[in-house]
Amino acid sequence: MAGWNADTAAGPVGVGTVTLVEGSSFCISLQNGDIHPDHPHGVFHLDTRILSGWRLTVNGLALEPLAAETKEPYRALLAGRVPRSDGYADSPLIVERLREVGAGIQEQVTVRNYSVEPAECLISFQVEADFADLFEVKDARIQRRWKETRDVDGDSLSIRSTWQDVRKGILVQAPGADVTEDALSYRVSVAPHSQWSTVVTVVPLVPGNEAANPPPPSFVHTDAEGLSPRDLRRREWVAKIPVVHVENQSVERTLRRSYDDLGALRIEDPNHPDRVVVAAGAPWFMTLFGRDSLWASIMAMAVDPSLALGTLQTLADRQGKVVDPMSEEEPGKILHEVRLDVSSGLSLGGKSAYYGSVDATPLFVIVLGAVSRWGFAADTISALLPHADRALEWIRDYGDKDGDGFVEYERLNPQGLINQGWKDSWDGINFADGTMAEGPIALCEVQAYVYDAYMARSWMAYDGGESALGDELAARAAEFKKRFNEQFWMPDRGYYAVALDGKKRQVDACASNMGHCLWHGLVDEDKAPLVAERLMSPEMFSGWGVRTLASDMGAYNPASYHNGSVWPHDNAIIQAGLLRYGFVAEAQRISTALLEAAEFSGGRLPELFCGFSREQFAEPVPYPTACSPQAWAATTPIQLVTSLMRYDAHVSRGGMWMDPVLPESFGKLHITNAPMAGGRITIDIADSVPTVQGLPEGMVFHQGHRPWLSELVEQAGQGGGA
Repeated sequence: MAGWNADTAAGPVGVGTVTLVEGSSFCISLQNGDIHPDHPHGVFHLDTRILSGWRLTVNGLALEPLAAETKEPYRALLAGRVPRSDGYADSPLIVERLREVGAGIQEQVTVRNYSVEPAECLISFQVEADFADLFEVKDARIQRRWKETRDVDGDSLSIRSTWQDVRKGILVQAPGADVTEDALSYRVSVAPHSQWSTVVTVVPLVPGNEAANPPPPSFVHTDAEGLSPRDLRRREWVAKIPVVHVENQSVERTLRRSYDDLGALRIEDPNHPDRVVVAAGAPWFMTLFGRDSLWASIMAMAVDPSLALGTLQTLADRQGKVVDPMSEEEPGKILHEVRLDVSSGLSLGGKSAYYGSVDATPLFVIVLGAVSRWGFAADTISALLPHADRALEWIRDYGDKDGDGFVEYERLNPQGLINQGWKDSWDGINFADGTMAEGPIALCEVQAYVYDAYMARSWMAYDGGESALGDELAARAAEFKKRFNEQFWMPDRGYYAVALDGKKRQVDACASNMGHCLWHGLVDEDKAPLVAERLMSPEMFSGWGVRTLASDMGAYNPASYHNGSVWPHDNAIIQAGLLRYGFVAEAQRISTALLEAAEFSGGRLPELFCGFSREQFAEPVPYPTACSPQAWAATTPIQLVTSLMRYDAHVSRGGMWMDPVLPESFGKLHITNAPMAGGRITIDIADSVPTVQGLPEGMVFHQGHRPWLSELVEQAGQGGGA
């Protein structure tokens, strides 16, 4: 998941950092709460670092960190002690910083004196704001210098900066403080065994209306319980999603952490506040990503189908219209990411969207097919069908760059991404001997998405009474599957090529990508056992999950971004594919391994971890720059459990399906408030026997797997449509 103008993974934030996230804002600090401008830390809002320095001292001394506990994804309690100046180790002064991030930050500072003597304290904050855009910070290449002015008004400090014709600013409010242009200070005497507390707030100024900014509305407590807007937003989210109880407490804890992270990663479309989409991940990707947001939303379908709908609608509004090599926009193409900062806009010729993704466009059609099955209003789906058709036109007219029938990529912008599938690091696609593949590159999993897009649109056509269109797309899909299995399969290796390169050679590395082909049904039945065997081989399966690249490949590196690491979302897709082809034990093994891995990081799966074997290291080895929380990692436990439940719906056919194969270690499963066809249902599973209560009228429960689109399309083509 690389940023559009970077060919490497996200930059490191350092050891022992604390990351808080809420919507399009996030904060990265040291464990003592301080933010240093020479680190890639700060408070970020709308892709701009609005606070680059935020250092608290007591009597001129920085705090020694004691504990940092994240209460919610957007709130943390940081504890530290004030070092003594007399050479003794223990200090009687403990400082707690209760921090909450929103459109800025609010921090409650409490100094506790555990001494029998009063403590005279000079408590000071140093404040810096460089207004660097996110890419400058991430890549450690801050070049622009803003012209800064500072104004003191009582206990408030405003910092305003300009660069060319761009203006930005922040307002710091510190009630009761002695405020100068350089610092906010409090001189207090803390009585023995007593405490002192204050609240400091930093919010961005509204451009063009800086002088009229009121006290920070985003942090005003709005109800009698003292809940912040973020607490209220979280409460609304919790009320609308399922409540899960699992007899295995570890699995339950991981699922609940996933729900919390997914809730915090939701962002609103600024032009349509009613549309909620999923940001890709913290710290560097708190924005709409085509691929990431689509994958995360479809994996969370059973929790909140509206996330997928909002993502589709938002992406549809930004669907490509023109050919623009700078942004790599093309008619019908779905964007890679949206950025709101200054330098990326300049690099894109003034645009805020970059389209360098080969897979977001077919994924758009797949997710629309899933949304249509989950029972949204017919007119809502109909409004998106023209966008799906334009996406299929892009596949035909622009995606197939050399006319061989497969979809390839080759970047148009020399600053853009070299690799434009989900393994988008510069060295992510290579041959078995480690040689880099050269484009145009046709990835195997992208062909699976294209196949599934044909099937999804074919079924939607049949479902809407357009038999001729359904027949045409079904025939196209069948021919596509045949040619794929002829040209990507390597019988001497027993697995699929990860890609075809620019010379139509099979890129013969053994990679996890082929697991995606299982989920989408592109794999021939006779080849599936060999694919499953290879995915679960010691070279591929680390004990914590399936590696992105087999350990006997030339480019293998367990500590690389895409060449031997383990990605949870990748494994969730593989697990679903194994289940589709009947490999239950293998799917259970992957599920158990990943959920056990989550136990070592507080129930939260990171974006990725290193691919070292479980025999070598008894705990998953963290990848240094992994995003956490990250959207498709947060939805991985949801997808794993939903797949093991074999739980899905097809509202237009009046049915929901379930055929559980949960591991015995899970114990009993009880779910309430699960969304289904406009209603809410209760699900119980004990010893793999499911029961369902509260199904809406017209819906029937079936024990078994939901008919695959390929099955439905075949029935419809034979005159047996819905």
